[in-house]
Amino acid sequence: MNTKKYPYFYSFAVGLLMLTADLQAQSEVVVEAAPEPESVTLWTMFQQGGWAMYPLLAFSVAVVGLSVYCALLIREKRFTQPEAVDDLKKAIASEDAEAGLKACEAHEGYMTAILQIGFQTVQEGHASTSAVNEALEERASKVLAGPLVFVQYLQVVASISPMMGLLGTVSGMVKAFRNIAAQGLGKPELLANNISEALITTATGLLIAIPALMAYFYFKNKYLAASSGIYEQLGSMTRLMAKSGMLKEGKSLS
Repeated sequence: MNTKKYPYFYSFAVGLLMLTADLQAQSEVVVEAAPEPESVTLWTMFQQGGWAMYPLLAFSVAVVGLSVYCALLIREKRFTQPEAVDDLKKAIASEDAEAGLKACEAHEGYMTAILQIGFQTVQEGHASTSAVNEALEERASKVLAGPLVFVQYLQVVASISPMMGLLGTVSGMVKAFRNIAAQGLGKPELLANNISEALITTATGLLIAIPALMAYFYFKNKYLAASSGIYEQLGSMTRLMAKSGMLKEGKSLS
């Protein structure tokens, strides 16, 4: 190209090449100087969450522990005790209340703990069906309340965890506004930790509450099904007692 014929075009091209080379060099310097992003781990998130993460950690451990304990505690066989049915039927068929008490002691469980008061009532001379049923209902309300308590604890944790997360969120936002009042908005990096604390605690509270609520409804339904089974078993036993002659309407030896 004849540079003398197009002097302005030649100057523009040289300037553009120089500007491109300068921008490329600056970008390389920025890339080399930029720090590597920090790896995010559970421990770093726990530290960023602040003080609210400690009670939330306790709640998460409680959810796991209660779920395992309820899984072991609420089982249909533990309620209905099919292994004790044969011994109980033999005692009822022979109209022997003492043998029935021994069978209950030999097979510890919810059903035998309730049925035990029925044999004791007969042994005390109150052999009417109404008296035995009343005694069984009173004992059943007390015995079956035990497993339900631990299921209710899951609901408590599911209710408190989001509230604790929200409290941590409020705490983080208060700190953020304090930093704004002290430093202004010129340094947003000073607010990063406070905003992280607010968001992490909220998310953690929800992550604990959701599985806790699911576990609560699961074990509650399982408890209701097991309780229905035990009442059915107790009704079968009382009918067998009345059929064998151990119970009679209006019968009382006292």
